[in-house]
Amino acid sequence: MAATYPLVDRTACSIARALGLLGDMWSLLVLRELFLGVHRFDQMHDHLGIARNILAARLKRLVAAGLIEKRAYQAHPPRFEYHLTAKGIDLHPVIVGLMQWGDRYLADPPGGPVQLEHRGCGQLTHLVPVCERCGASVTARDVRARART
Repeated sequence: MAATYPLVDRTACSIARALGLLGDMWSLLVLRELFLGVHRFDQMHDHLGIARNILAARLKRLVAAGLIEKRAYQAHPPRFEYHLTAKGIDLHPVIVGLMQWGDRYLADPPGGPVQLEHRGCGQLTHLVPVCERCGASVTARDVRARART
């Protein structure tokens, strides 16, 4: 059966490149912690139950990729906090999308342990993809892939 989408050079595929950077569980969970307001190494270590060397390696990689930045909060001994950059904040829909999918299909009890509240109005909210031109909700059945011209 022929593909219904344009063939894309795998080395140019944005999904493959993103997974090359974020495709392990610990990187995504570090980002989750940052979105939840956890900024210090020891707090992340405690929350995640991750080995210190693995956490240090993930933080270093995310800093090198420009997704997070280190900020000193103590000089002696040197201690740092980690904060999302604009590039990291742009991953919010990805993290929320994974959470919502997990809440729907994997959570016990259904619905998951965290709800998102809109700061503007105080109501519970969820991520809904919309067309930036017409504002209509968009699902996988509402879009098709086409080659960039």
